[in-house]
Amino acid sequence: MSLVDYSVARSNEPQPATPRLLRLQPGLWLAWTVIVLVVIVAFAPQWFTHYSATEGIAGAQRLPPQSDHWLGTDQLGRDLYARILWGASHTLSAALLAVLMGLIPGTALGLIAGSLGGRIETLIMRLVDVLLAIPSLLLSLSFLILLGFGTLHAALAVGIASIASFARLVRGEVVRLRHSAFVEAAQGSGGTFFSILWRHILPNSLTAVIAYAALQFGQSILALATLGFLGYGTPPPTPEWGLLIAEGRNYLSTAWWLTTFPGLVVVIVVLATNRISRQLAGATR
Repeated sequence: MSLVDYSVARSNEPQPATPRLLRLQPGLWLAWTVIVLVVIVAFAPQWFTHYSATEGIAGAQRLPPQSDHWLGTDQLGRDLYARILWGASHTLSAALLAVLMGLIPGTALGLIAGSLGGRIETLIMRLVDVLLAIPSLLLSLSFLILLGFGTLHAALAVGIASIASFARLVRGEVVRLRHSAFVEAAQGSGGTFFSILWRHILPNSLTAVIAYAALQFGQSILALATLGFLGYGTPPPTPEWGLLIAEGRNYLSTAWWLTTFPGLVVVIVVLATNRISRQLAGATR
């Protein structure tokens, strides 16, 4: 979902009579369950497996899913279930860093552009337009080549590529709020520019930003997995979801589980974050 589609979805979404969190929505609760479980696994993967993620077992190469190895083993005899669990910490921490890297500078730029207006707004938004015109994956690859390969650099590259989308969203929210009744009332009551910006415009702008940050978290996971699949992310033998998919692509005909299970994990987590983002976007309207 692009930034434009996201904004249209927010504006066209019907207003709920009661908070959506209070409604019984199996899909929403399932999405939250998936995210909470993945976060717990990322913090303590050793609680869920006794196998090593980097050390193989002699004579256990490319075993299919079975009782001893629930998701099978890879070409070096390493337990795939353990590698997926340990890979969650690398992938999720990098995705969180990418979101923060886009959220903080993007919010600051959007706030400055929307509140000051004039030539400063024009300059910032033209730069944002240029960045948005470049495909996000190509932009991430460009920054990654400049920064160097690795998990940290991949997260920074993905985050830098998302600054423009956050800036445009925040600028639109600030411009909308500047002409709202409560901001005009605060101005009429003698409120200063910075007090109105800090107490009224910024908090109300962040509600939409939080919902978009949840969406961007899933997109960052997908982007990092793509970079890892292309060989620009985490180097082996460190487990990372995109790298796991890449390592198993040469064994699709003989060991289908090496790419299928990591790919399913990525799809499930991204879909869960998208569902939560839609719920947050509706709850903030």
